[in-house]
Amino acid sequence: MASFEERLSAVREERQAFQQTIGAMLGVTRWSAHNYEAGKNRPDSDGLIALTDYFNVSLDYLVGRSEVREIAR
Repeated sequence: MASFEERLSAVREERQAFQQTIGAMLGVTRWSAHNYEAGKNRPDSDGLIALTDYFNVSLDYLVGRSEVREIAR
């Protein structure tokens, strides 16, 4: 199963978003967003929720716990 870093990078590229855009959305620098994808850091819980909302994927999918992308509603 893919890691958080791999999933974040993949969904960001699918959406054609820049790391700077992700950083601004989360209130962090582009370098912080880069470090999330590099596995050097992780966003806090609010950041994870914001990412799942932005990319419209489930939290379990984003953090690599599930292969199911859809959000259960």
